[in-house]
Amino acid sequence: MKFHPKRDPAWRLRRMHDQLLRAYGPQHWWPAKTRFEVILGAYLTQNTAWKAVERSLANLRAAGALTVNGMRKVPLPQLQRLIQPSGFYTRKAPALKAFVSMLDNEFGGSLAKLAAAPTVVLRRRLLDLPGVGPETADAILLYALGHPVPVGDEYLRRIEERHALLKPEPGRTKISYDELTELTRRSFAGDREENRAQLYNEFHALTVAVGKAHCGRTPRCENCPLADDLKGGF
Repeated sequence: MKFHPKRDPAWRLRRMHDQLLRAYGPQHWWPAKTRFEVILGAYLTQNTAWKAVERSLANLRAAGALTVNGMRKVPLPQLQRLIQPSGFYTRKAPALKAFVSMLDNEFGGSLAKLAAAPTVVLRRRLLDLPGVGPETADAILLYALGHPVPVGDEYLRRIEERHALLKPEPGRTKISYDELTELTRRSFAGDREENRAQLYNEFHALTVAVGKAHCGRTPRCENCPLADDLKGGF
């Protein structure tokens, strides 16, 4: 059977990136001023809206705890109060403290040394920390530390399922995280390696943009930049 590129899920997902970029323009993510602020945001945004994270970050900034040194010094009960707007503060506060302890004990308190570790080793170490799942680990790797790893989230899952790019494995109701990110890797495999971190960055941000506008729990397909894909376009 002859291969048709437009039927290939990876080809289609790469075209979706291009269409979203034309529709929305560069997103300039992550919304933070420092590496450490990105890391804090990646923890705090779990199971909550970004507006709530912004309130927590503002509290941390006012308390002088938006740096590694500030996070070291702030007592755990106070940290819990500061990040309370983000929810799950009794779990997230100890997780943030555990990250700083790992940074101090294994990387001399240096985010630059952390970033210099090999991606595979660093990802495994992040996943060993409390409160860090695959999405949080990959967001830290990509946005804070500059490693070329794709990030998968619920918006990307909805897009891939609704556009029939992937189907859940037998016995599963959802596409796995690894399946989501592997398709993204395949989609950008033809791009220059040195460009992939930026491409993964933009792609994730763009899928969040279209997800918020059109691909929520209830799809709103009218005027969606990706509607033509469902019609076999692009």
